[in-house]
Order: sequence, then structure tokens, then C-alpha cells
Amino acid sequence: MINRKKAAPTPPMGWNSWDCYGAGVTEEILLRNAAFVQQHLKEYGWQYVVCDIQWYEPTAVDTRYHDFAPLCMDAWSRLIPAENRFPSSAGGKGFAPIAEKIHAMGLKFGIHILRGIPRQAVHAAAPILGSSATARDIASSFSLCSWNTDMYGVDATKEGAQAYYDSLFSLYASWGVDFVKVDDICDTKFNSQNPYSAKAEIEMIRKAIDCCGREMVLSLSPGPARLENAWHLATNADMWRLTDDFWDTWPQLKDMFRRCEQWYAFAKDGCWPDCDMLPLGRLCVSDRKQPDRRCRLTEAEQRTMMNLWCIFRSPLMLGAETEGMDDFTLSLLTNREVIAVNQTGQNQKPVKSSAEEAVWQSQLPDGQCVIALFNLTEQEREITVTAHELGLPALYAVKDLWTKAFTPTENGTLTILLPAHASTMLLVQA
Repeated sequence: MINRKKAAPTPPMGWNSWDCYGAGVTEEILLRNAAFVQQHLKEYGWQYVVCDIQWYEPTAVDTRYHDFAPLCMDAWSRLIPAENRFPSSAGGKGFAPIAEKIHAMGLKFGIHILRGIPRQAVHAAAPILGSSATARDIASSFSLCSWNTDMYGVDATKEGAQAYYDSLFSLYASWGVDFVKVDDICDTKFNSQNPYSAKAEIEMIRKAIDCCGREMVLSLSPGPARLENAWHLATNADMWRLTDDFWDTWPQLKDMFRRCEQWYAFAKDGCWPDCDMLPLGRLCVSDRKQPDRRCRLTEAEQRTMMNLWCIFRSPLMLGAETEGMDDFTLSLLTNREVIAVNQTGQNQKPVKSSAEEAVWQSQLPDGQCVIALFNLTEQEREITVTAHELGLPALYAVKDLWTKAFTPTENGTLTILLPAHASTMLLVQA
């Protein structure tokens, strides 16, 4: 792994606009949700406020993409915020005024981008800052996103390609951006024979961030990331997606156990395999295909999601509309002991796993052991774990990190009865 400063020494925690607002996020929405994060979540470690896709499109209002819509762009082929949706960006200020307000809250600001260069810049042969090449010279017209028409990929072999990405991240640094989610790059679906065909663009982005003069977290989407690319991902990114968009259904949540078992060894040293956002609370506020709704997972399933994300050490990105958040959702986000497992756990691993149950283990910095027990079946189930299975000399009692209740063991064996799809996180007394 190359020697570079880690922007994310622990899994990033924050709020992202996608699950609620899709492509229709606005300045008012960002700042309102940022204020909630500051007032209710910041003290528990939540710090990023991320503006997701299409912030440069004036006509975006909901989850839909408008094919070949005119985009807001500066003179150097770089997309800029749509002033009708982000009025403080007027006069060439970009996201700087919003970033300044979010920084003043003690939080950090992030944006979403698509890999590549705007098609409208390519068609206009628009110039590139720091190069005599034009957008048309560096574009790869066969490198297309399968679900969004905004961009062409960038051909890394062309003169001016690195200059374009350098200029892009220099602009973001001037705005005060702390986190960049780059989409259509981790699993590039336009090329089924080589789904990691954007490898060279990842490397150009990494180099541009390292030279921009500002520390930024680099998040790569969507998934599923592939194990054969793990070294390259860990070398160049701070976090990368293990799945396509994760939503609030039990089949997707159950499948995440399989993905976590494949990737747990790579969650360390400032490099974080990403289970995707937490679709909790009120969702899909701007989705015209369905009315806005509450999370479809049961309370037991929501806690199972939090337990898995935390003991696996996934980044924690909340997708909820924060206004009017219910007490149960808030309780999931403000459990200091559970969050500490996510932020400070070490040597996390599955102890045993089957289609019916899973047991995970992690170690806190003070040497204490934490375990999570998961019932993956449709019925109530007893789950048993022993000191021997945990690699401990003894097992006396456990403290439930949600209920704070203590449970004694019997002859070094712990048995917990869990409802269907339920789980528990336990601090072990050995």
C-alpha cells in the first residue's frame, strides 16, 4: 500500500441526502439536516453532511434522472451547483458558502460526483484548466454510465486527462469539500467483461486528491466491489461499496452477512468496505413513484442492521429525513457503546455462520471482547456460544449494550433466545 495520509482513520459517520431526496436535494434541505446532525448526533460521532447526485442540474426535483438535461458548468468543463437549488452558489461561489456554514457547525461537508467529464463539455470541445487539450480530446465515448447520461469516461492515456481531474479536485478544495463520493466507478456496469474498467480513473482521482492541498475522504460507488480488486481499492480509496444501492428489505439485509464475511479482513487502517447507507426513519420524501414512508424493516431488523454495520466496522451514513425523527430511530443512532464498537473495535471477525445464525466478535482497545449474535431465521431461536469458540479462557457474564442488562453464563456457555431476525450486541466479562 502506498504511503499516504489517511483521511478516515475510523469509519466515516454522517448523513447523505439520497435515500430521502434522490436527485432533488436543495440548499435548504442540506442545511436543515445539518442543523439536526449538529444538535442531536454530533456528540455521538456523526460529522459528515453529504449532498448526493445531480446538484448541478436545474431541473432535478425527485429521484428521476432527466436524460441529456442541460447542466450547470463553468468555463473549464467542471460542473457547478445549480443556482435555483443552491442560491448561495451564485456569482461563482460554488459550494463554498454551504461548506462554510456546515464547518461553522463543527461538521464536515461532502458531495457526490459521477466519474468522467460532462458530455456537454465534450460536445462543445470545452477547454480544460492547465492543459491545451479540450474535453473532446480526453473523453472516452464508449465509457458510459448505464443509468445516467451526464458523463463520458476519461481516457487516462490522453494528454490533459490528469489535468482535468486535478482541476476538478482543486475546485472542490477551494469550496471546502471534505468528502467526495464518486459514483459509477467501483463496479463499472457498462463493461460486463471488465467490471473494474474504471481502474485508471480511480488512480487519477487518487492522485488529484493527494495534490489538491486539502484532505478529503474518497468513497467509491456503487458495488458490488470484487475481492480480486481489494488491494487496489484499499490503496486508492478510503471506503468502497460492497453492494448496489441497499434498501430496507430483509433479503438485502440477510445477504449483507455473506458480503461482510468476505470483506471483514479488509476493514482496517483507514480503509473501509462499505455496506452502504442506513435506510432508517422517514425515507423517499421526493420519490414520485411511491409516497414517502417509514423504514420497512421491523425494529428488530433495524437493530440487526446497526449491530452488523457496527461490529463489521462499515461506514455509517444515515439516509433518513431528520426532521421529526422518532425516538426509536434516534435511539439507534445515539448508543455510545454500540458506536464505540464501530469506531474503535479491532480484529472483528465472524466466529460462526450459517443460513440460520451468525456470531461475530470484536475487541475494544482496552482488551474487552464484544460479541454480536444474530438470528437469521423466521422463527424464535436459541443461539449458543462458548468461551472456547471466542478464544477466551472463561466466560462469566455478558452486558447487553442495548438494554444494559447483565446475563450470567452457565459453565462458560452463553445461550440467548432471540426472536426472528433479531440480534443483540454484548460486552463479555471473561
